Amino acid sequence: MTAGTARGNPERLSSQQVADRLGVRLQTVYAYVSRGLLTSRRAAGGRGSTFDPAQVDALLERDRARRVPGAARVAGTWRGPVVDTDITLIADGHLWFRGVDAVDLAAAWGFEPVAEWLWTGEIGPARFEAPAGPLEAACAAVAALPPSADLAAVLRVAVAAAAAADPLRYDVREHAVLPTARGLVATMVEALPRGGAGADAGPLAHRLWARLTELAPSDRLLGCLDAALVLLIDHDLAVSTVAARTAASVRANPYAVVATGLSALEGPLHGTASALAFSTLREAVDADPRSVVADHLRSGRLLAGFGHRAYPDGDPRAAALLDRLRAEPVAAQALSALDAMSVASGTEPNVDGALAALALAAGMPRSAGEVIFSIARSVGWIAHALEEYDEQPLRFRGEGAYRGPRPPQPVPTTDVPLA
Repeated sequence: MTAGTARGNPERLSSQQVADRLGVRLQTVYAYVSRGLLTSRRAAGGRGSTFDPAQVDALLERDRARRVPGAARVAGTWRGPVVDTDITLIADGHLWFRGVDAVDLAAAWGFEPVAEWLWTGEIGPARFEAPAGPLEAACAAVAALPPSADLAAVLRVAVAAAAAADPLRYDVREHAVLPTARGLVATMVEALPRGGAGADAGPLAHRLWARLTELAPSDRLLGCLDAALVLLIDHDLAVSTVAARTAASVRANPYAVVATGLSALEGPLHGTASALAFSTLREAVDADPRSVVADHLRSGRLLAGFGHRAYPDGDPRAAALLDRLRAEPVAAQALSALDAMSVASGTEPNVDGALAALALAAGMPRSAGEVIFSIARSVGWIAHALEEYDEQPLRFRGEGAYRGPRPPQPVPTTDVPLA
């Protein structure tokens, strides 16, 4: 048997040989299979997988072509580096976390166990408790904000203040990152102003409820909030996740990684979608849902809270949350309006629409969806940071295609007096 052949099958490669040929980890080979980039076949005797060498070589050549200087300019756009990840796959209308359907995961486990599993690959008990020093600093900074500050802005301030109070935040070894991350997520929740009757202890969903609404929670509504946190925990390389991984690539600490992700959510094309969906649904509840859809169609605006390009047949996260909400009488009015808008527009609600229905049913503010999204996604950002800490640093350096005046140009002058 020669090198480069799988045992018992001289024409195919083993998983390890594929990893060696491509220069990647075994986990990356499995990710290529799950994304359809490689096709595997069980080896003789059923032990291990084998691969077609021609397909492996074609993938290798494609990767080499992508690395050729100037290749991105020929294509007309820069799509950034290809990032190997073992965390999330979006395929065939489903969302998978480490190969497990996210909807099934949300039905089986709460937010904290899933966070732990996303970070470590193991489900297990974990205590998400805010450290005294960072929490005190975060609460003091939040207290200094004007009453008009929305809750999403409060989160950004809380993270920055908590970081300043943690002198050991620069340790990015996994055994240090995990307790830091647990404490940071708990701090984000507990630094929010308390406004309701929820618990101060227990699962994070219970603690978060008390900060988003004065309504006394039912077990079903708490379960819906917990499920929302799980379903929103990651969504592959969304813009905020790319930003977070870029920060991690320069070995930024977990606080800075989360702060970078939160900053990306500030843009109107990413994080604020839930607030727009809330306003749209509230308008539909107060008026005729069909007239709201008609106004959007007439003005050429997208209908916030509906449709998703990754899920042409419907967002599974939204379907799971709405199924839970339908058991709650307090959600009937919001769900009726959402259903009417879906019929009128011919599109299915996405997860932002489902969050809007939850927020309206529970008497939460307009920014509640963004807060739920931010707290959930902070866990995903940390998971991606843990992967990035194991990669070569500084790998997100882009190549600019300069289009300005050709040098040398004269030094600029002005006739206007300078102060």
